[in-house]
Amino acid sequence: MSDTALLFPGQGSQEPGMGRELAERFSDIMDLWKKAERASALPLREIFWEGDENAMADTKALQPALTVVNLSLWSQLASRLRPCATAGHSLGEFSAMAAAGILNIDDVLDITALRGKLMAEADPDSQGAMAAIVKLPLESVEALVAESAQVTEETLLIANYNTPAQFVISGTQAAVAHAANLTKEHKGRALMLKVSGAFHSPLMRDAAKEFLPRLRKATWSKPRFPVYCNLHGRPVSDGESACEALCAQMTASVLWIDTIRNQYQNGARRWLELGPKAVLSKMVAPILTAGEKACTPENISVQALCTAEDIEAFEA
Repeated sequence: MSDTALLFPGQGSQEPGMGRELAERFSDIMDLWKKAERASALPLREIFWEGDENAMADTKALQPALTVVNLSLWSQLASRLRPCATAGHSLGEFSAMAAAGILNIDDVLDITALRGKLMAEADPDSQGAMAAIVKLPLESVEALVAESAQVTEETLLIANYNTPAQFVISGTQAAVAHAANLTKEHKGRALMLKVSGAFHSPLMRDAAKEFLPRLRKATWSKPRFPVYCNLHGRPVSDGESACEALCAQMTASVLWIDTIRNQYQNGARRWLELGPKAVLSKMVAPILTAGEKACTPENISVQALCTAEDIEAFEA
């Protein structure tokens, strides 16, 4: 049995020119871009192959485009590798569902285009914000989030549990700003994120409500291999439980630390990240070496496959 787990990145991993080389080399991948453009009604290739960083950060365009890149890379590996598990970070979870066969490609492209649109439009007055908190342990982050929510009397929570020293908070502008100031007082660092709203928080409730009917309309199948979900960090074994996890995902926290640790405990020892920038692959070792006594950097393998050259050089 394989001990390799696949990881698919989400928003924040975009970069100029992403996916272009594979699309220009393989017609079926170019067709994926065209399908995503029809689903989103946006010129995705123009935006990501020729545009600027501001255009690429637009959630409406980013979500379907990054999904195409993730799945393009997987399409070149699918016949050579059967993983023991997969997971995707936030948006990347839809790529993981497609890779495992829970969702078909057409549904995923349509769903991520709608998800991007709804999330982009969920906060027209820019009331929400997000910030990455680094160099502080979980207990300190929990304390400053609780204090900031109480002082401002506004919404604030931990949206992403990325590593034991990296968390993302999400809530109103005032609450996030208050927490950022407290972070400095605690000798940590707060980095404001370029997002269009407070993702993975109750402030996405209306968008999630609109999103739900399209999710339920999709065809859900039994996975070919386990998909570990953001909602609880555990694998799902059927389409119904996968659908329920994704229904809750937009307003719930991303439990990435639990996801990676559970994969390790269930036998994964090698992780492949499929997507631009190699963001998730940098998180695996910090998560495992802090939480698994038997785990050292020497007994795990982590690799990021970001380009056509990476795929060609890969040995299963």
